[in-house]
Parts: sequence; structure tokens; C-alpha cells
Amino acid sequence: RAAVPPGAAFAAAASYRGPGNNDTRSNRALPILLWWSGSLFPHFPGDTERIDCPRGSCLVTRSRRAARHRRTKALIFYGTDFRAYEAPLPRLPHQTWALFHEESPMNNYLLSHPPGIQLFNYTATFRRESDYPLTLQWLPAAGYLRGPPVPLAQKDAWRRQGYAPVLYLQSHCDVPSDRDRYVRELMKYIQVDSYGKCLHNRDLPSERLQDTSTATTEDSEFMTFIARYKFHLALENAICDDYMTEKLWRPMHLGAVPVYRGSPAVRDWMPNNLSIILIDDFDSPQELAKYLDFLDKNGEEYLKYLEYKNPGGIKNQFLLESLERREWGVNDMTLPNYLNGFECFICDRENTRVKEEQEHKKSHGKIPAPRPRIAQFKHMGCPMPTPGFGSVEDLSGGDSWKEMWLQDYWQSLDQGEALTAMIHRNESHQGRFWDYMHEIFLKRTRQH
Repeated sequence: RAAVPPGAAFAAAASYRGPGNNDTRSNRALPILLWWSGSLFPHFPGDTERIDCPRGSCLVTRSRRAARHRRTKALIFYGTDFRAYEAPLPRLPHQTWALFHEESPMNNYLLSHPPGIQLFNYTATFRRESDYPLTLQWLPAAGYLRGPPVPLAQKDAWRRQGYAPVLYLQSHCDVPSDRDRYVRELMKYIQVDSYGKCLHNRDLPSERLQDTSTATTEDSEFMTFIARYKFHLALENAICDDYMTEKLWRPMHLGAVPVYRGSPAVRDWMPNNLSIILIDDFDSPQELAKYLDFLDKNGEEYLKYLEYKNPGGIKNQFLLESLERREWGVNDMTLPNYLNGFECFICDRENTRVKEEQEHKKSHGKIPAPRPRIAQFKHMGCPMPTPGFGSVEDLSGGDSWKEMWLQDYWQSLDQGEALTAMIHRNESHQGRFWDYMHEIFLKRTRQH
């Protein structure tokens, strides 16, 4: 990357040619990509930089003054920050919208509905179907799974000291997956040590370990402590295909067996056929507790779940090939991070689009114009939240989970529809968003 001097935003900056390509155009001739979401910065030092990507170069900026510039070809949004009522209007026909969203679907349910995701032309999400998939963002490499586990004899000695077979470590309560409701029920049938704020029933042994930053930085003392548990309850905060976080990969790294609920497609990514226990394979928390108790008492059966750590134990070619194939790295200085990678993905696509548009113009319509690309539902498409245990019908009227998450999910659909209608009508005034929302609300109540 080359920094563009401040004040010389889009024109006068010295042209820079990096190792990425043979693009000889000056900065004033390059397509501009505008990062609309300020929260991802600074991932480059200045306001504007030239990036040299495999197929060509672009200018990347975070200066919103460029929003209406004819050379600004793409706006890049961060999913967590994208709000329908703040979207830049009118939407200009010469600009594409790109979505970067590696975080939980709970951060923005708008993107899980067709009207929300179809606002975008390009996507980088945790789902393998997105244009630039970020699926294994929490797995640095296959070697991370091969770390040696704590020997079973030590785990059994730990159990004899009164520690539970199962660990729960969660301080983010009241989430769409409603995990605490499930764990509360499970606790009736098996001992669970819960150290976080949610369902807290045991304190970590030292103040140092109680510090939440210790837990998030993979502190070695903390990791040694939690590695002694046979099972880790690994429940994601929201359910969606391919949404898998450190809650899954960290216990596997440590050699504790994850008792998992999260991505319904998680088996596709597992190192072998017996490495995690899926909550949804059991008819009830009581049945699950029975099985965990059986494994706790039968060491030989328990150790089968850790065989993927043996030499050659990772049998899943799809997992190995996916790690091999991805262009970005996790904590790997030899590879671009996924933000830079996605930028270049957009830059290359936009340079191709510019060329195709020029060819279309030159041919006086003989060569067709490039067709706009639209993101698909499956680029995100997460299901409606459901209770962690029992059914919605069983929940009382004032249940806080029901009031919060079901409402959020359906309201997001209305917001996506309102913004889509505004774009189709070429609205330029954001303040009218709530009028559109009201219109949709009235239409829905008339239908019912």
C-alpha cells in the first residue's frame, strides 16, 4: 500500500506501483472505493490510499466527500454498522454496494431477510456461499486443532477434586439463540461449572483469571485452567449456517469436547466424524446429560472424541482444502488480512466492470452492458430465532427473550422493505424512512 498525502485526496497524490500488478494509471484515473463504515478504521493510516491488487489498482478512501464522485464505483459497508434509516440516498446507478459482515447475525437481522441482503452487490460473510467467504475466520490453521490435550488421568483427578465434567463460560446473556434457557435445564441433570455472568455458580480461582480480557486473549494460565474440563458447552449467540466462532474451535484446540449448538452445517467442517457432541442430536437436555455422564465414566469412549489430534487424525479433506485455499490469513503476516483481501476483491471486480462498460459504449450496444450482480439470500439468510428450550407457545407473555429477539427479527424485515422501496422511488431524503415504515406497518395490519 502507498499512503496518499493528506489534502491531495483523489488527484494530485504521487502515483504508486506496487508489486501486485502492472497498472500504470495515475491515481486520478483509478476507480475509488469508499468505506462507508468508519468503525473499521484505521486499517490504513491516512484518509485515502492507493491499493495495488492482482488485476489492477484502486483508490480506497474513508472520506465521505467522495460519495457523489463519478469515479467512486463502490461503497463498502460493515454489516454491524449498517442501518436502513442511515443508508446514503439517493442510491447512484453507477455505484455498487458491498457488504463486509463477519460478526453474528444477531448484530443485524436486516441482512437475514431477502430485501436486506439484496441491497448489496458483493458480500463477505461467514457463509460459504458469499462472494468472499470468511467461514473459518476463527481457525488459524489445521495445526491449531492438533494441540495435545490434557491427559485423561489428570482430567479424572480434577473431577475427584469436585470439579464438574462440564464447563460453561458465558457473560453475554439474553442472546437470540437463548442458550441460557437450555443450559439451565441441563443443569438439573448433570453438574455444570458456570464461571461467567450467565448462570454463574462458581468463581474462577484468581482475580487475574476473572478479568474478562484474560479470557478473550487466550491467556496461557486461563487456557490451562479450562483445558482440564472434559466437556465445554459451546453454544453460539445466534444460529446460522457456517456461523462458528472461538466457542467451537478453542475447546477443540485445548482437547475438551465441545457440546455444540450453532451452525446447523457444522459437521461439514469437523476434522473427523467424532469430534463434537451436537445438542440437537438429543431429544432433551436429560438425554444429553445421560450421554455426557456415560462418557465421563468411560474413558475409552471419551477418548474417541479426541482421536483427530493423533497424526493423520484430521480426515476431512473439505476442511483441509478450505484452509489451504483461502487467500487471507489469521494472525499470519505472510498473507493479507480479510479486510485487505476483500478490498482487493472489490477493486478487481470494479476494474472489470469499468472495462466492460467501456467496451459496451464503444460497440454502440453490440456488446451487452455488464449485468448488475445481486447478493443472494443464502449469502446470509439466517433463520428466525427460536427458544433455547421448549417452544414459543410455552413462553409467558412477558418473556423478555420473546419480546426482544422475535420483534427485532420481524422489524428488520420491514426496514429492508422500506429502504428497498425508497431506492426504487429514487428517494433522496433519509428522514422519510419512518413514513415508509409506517406505510408497511399499515399494509401488514390490513392484510391480517
